[in-house]
Amino acid sequence: MKKTIIALLLLAVAIPAAAQTDVELDNEFGARLSVAADKKLTKGLHLRLEEEVRFDDNFGAFNRFHTTLGLSYKVNDYLKLGVGYALINPWDSDSNSFKSARHRLMLDATGSMHFGVWRLSLKERFQATYRSGDMNVYQNPRTALTLKSRLKLQYKGWRRFEPYTYLELRNTLNAPVIEATYNDATGKWGYYSGGTFYSRDDDNPGWFLDGFDGVYINRFRFAMGFDYRINRESSIDVCLLLDQVRDKVVDANAEGTKLKSYTREKGFVGWLAVGYKYAF
Repeated sequence: MKKTIIALLLLAVAIPAAAQTDVELDNEFGARLSVAADKKLTKGLHLRLEEEVRFDDNFGAFNRFHTTLGLSYKVNDYLKLGVGYALINPWDSDSNSFKSARHRLMLDATGSMHFGVWRLSLKERFQATYRSGDMNVYQNPRTALTLKSRLKLQYKGWRRFEPYTYLELRNTLNAPVIEATYNDATGKWGYYSGGTFYSRDDDNPGWFLDGFDGVYINRFRFAMGFDYRINRESSIDVCLLLDQVRDKVVDANAEGTKLKSYTREKGFVGWLAVGYKYAF
């Protein structure tokens, strides 16, 4: 577990070398409200269906519906495996309609250790998110690959109330890598070749996409919350999340002939997450 955490932190330096401009985002807050049903199929095997609605823009705007179907299997007291599918329906406030749906496949592995009334777990989730509909292939890949790593500590010494805290790193695994440098003297994007700077003209776009193999950490998440068991079947989960955002954003035209900007968006996003679960 210790070696895994160190390796994940080292990924933070694996950022494409092309020049970029830092953009400070306004701090935002939002909400995540969910309802889930958890069915025990047999010993250790569970089927889960969850519906989540999200709000952002300081709780003032609807963001998306998030429907998830998952299957998990507890191998032993130390290891649990899972697979899931999520249908994501994002909302476009400008057009007042839903955007093209996204389809997400998730694979989980969770290792746990108990120290008296404390439980320490490390969860690794690989997810592939397919974007349907029209998109600019010079800005993002059709299928985004992500690895999420969560280290969680939970207190289980009370009968119904179980507080917890965790740290999560989200790694993008196939970010766009571009060859481009902004020239302050000319005010144009371009690239160096043989010591000569080439900027955009009629025959030269001034940049090029060098593939989708960029790897870097784009989210640091800290969370504090609690699980409360109402009765044998019902429980609620309340959590405060704080995300540090470090997204690298390429803004280019659909033909790939012009690079408008290449930025790293930085800021903080807070979430209040409240979920209800019925287990049977």
